Amino acid sequence: MVMPEVDIPGRILVVDDEPLNIMVLKGVLGSAGYAIESASSGPEGLEKARIQRPDMVLLDVMMPGETGFETCKKLKADPDTAHIPVMFITCLGEMSNKLAGLDLGAVDYITKPFVAAEVVARVRSHMNFQLRQGAIIDAQASRLGQVRAAQMSLLTRPESLPEAKFAVHFLPVLEAGGDFYDVLSFAGGQTAYFLADVSGHDLGASFITSSLKALFRQHAAQGKSPADILSGMNRILCAVTTEEVYLTAACLCLDRLQGTYQLASGGHPPVAAHLNGQARCLDISGLPLGMFESVEYSVLEGSMAEGDRFYMYTDGLAENIGLYVTSEAFRTSLLDSCLHNAIIPLPAAVVNMVRDLSGDLRPSDDVVLLGVDV
Repeated sequence: MVMPEVDIPGRILVVDDEPLNIMVLKGVLGSAGYAIESASSGPEGLEKARIQRPDMVLLDVMMPGETGFETCKKLKADPDTAHIPVMFITCLGEMSNKLAGLDLGAVDYITKPFVAAEVVARVRSHMNFQLRQGAIIDAQASRLGQVRAAQMSLLTRPESLPEAKFAVHFLPVLEAGGDFYDVLSFAGGQTAYFLADVSGHDLGASFITSSLKALFRQHAAQGKSPADILSGMNRILCAVTTEEVYLTAACLCLDRLQGTYQLASGGHPPVAAHLNGQARCLDISGLPLGMFESVEYSVLEGSMAEGDRFYMYTDGLAENIGLYVTSEAFRTSLLDSCLHNAIIPLPAAVVNMVRDLSGDLRPSDDVVLLGVDV
């Protein structure tokens, strides 16, 4: 007969070198419904905490070899165990010891001899706090997931606009990011590509991006230069945003029938291009959007042919590996990667280039790489 699983209020790891203390705490907390595991030393406790991931650790201070303070410090330094609440139960009752334990990240400090009811009450209180905190985190994660889903739904997908011949790799730092791109196709083989990086990479930045799609599509039109598009967007952003909010942006307009491109930039990193078999950076200056209302943007123009390719990106591509996007080291790596991936299909190329340039680490800033085939 299979016995039904019984819900328990929590799992506790008791770390103490005295078997009697462990036996007493097992009795006290076990009778309150908690599942108890034990360890007789700091190193054993660390190993069990990493493997078992208990809901709480009760830790003695005076143990041979490694003190409880040292064990607590190691628990809090390990990402796998840092979240586990630690409570000291020790005979050291001096205020200096209590403060030392709390400074190390412990949630409570009980001195021996202890009262059983007090131990249970304190454990229950901290356990309940953890549960409430967990519920809040889960609720926030759900909301952030909704924000991310809403933001991603605003982004134009390559498969929905095949005539634009683009691919994109997007890595937000948070569940939602402050980087944004959009693509618009017009009759006659004309296409406009827009990429922006809102100041900061918190949720506030992600909310700004929701208005950029409408703003870009309001000002982008067939035959309109990228400088005019940025100028129009800048005037609106200066009127509706605070001084602390601004964005760098680049707008690239291609005319595939005429074989020409136009580029304007508002303080954004240079566009990388593979043109006529050579990799180069298309440098053009311009002030970020949302800072000064009376700004004129200039246009960089050039010729292109079938087989050429452009890459627009945000500065997170460099910052994730500790480089400045304007540094010679990054520019060299960017152009080398551009050449290396020149004959690879565009969807694979953008993924390869992000890996080449930004590594496999979790990004420290939002990363977008948007590639365009002529």
